Amino acid sequence: MGTSCGLGLFVDDRLAGEVNVNNIVRGAAQYADIGYWIDQHFAGRGYMPESVVALLRHVFEDLGLHRVQIAIVPRNSASRRVVEKLGIRDEGVALRFLEINGVWEDHVRFAITVEEWQRRRGELLDLWVLPEP
Repeated sequence: MGTSCGLGLFVDDRLAGEVNVNNIVRGAAQYADIGYWIDQHFAGRGYMPESVVALLRHVFEDLGLHRVQIAIVPRNSASRRVVEKLGIRDEGVALRFLEINGVWEDHVRFAITVEEWQRRRGELLDLWVLPEP
């Protein structure tokens, strides 16, 4: 069984969203799923791409995982925009992938491997994550 953790995203001391790592699988697989949400008031300001990149850095560099997956309901254009901005690879549609509110929903699956992270690390951090003081 995998483990998970979530981190709140705060803007001006207000909870604006969350990014989380779920279903961490070790052994031969070495992967996890990432999920995220943001309050509509804070959407479109770059907070979520920044949060996802920071979490990717943690997952690959601190946890030592090999692969991260993100699954998004096709009609969720805002969530899809996050992975598009980051250039995370589209792996296609998983039919009836997750049950949400009693309905089995298709999901577009995106993924990035540690090799892709290593190639793109500098670019992603420079574009999306503020330098540490």
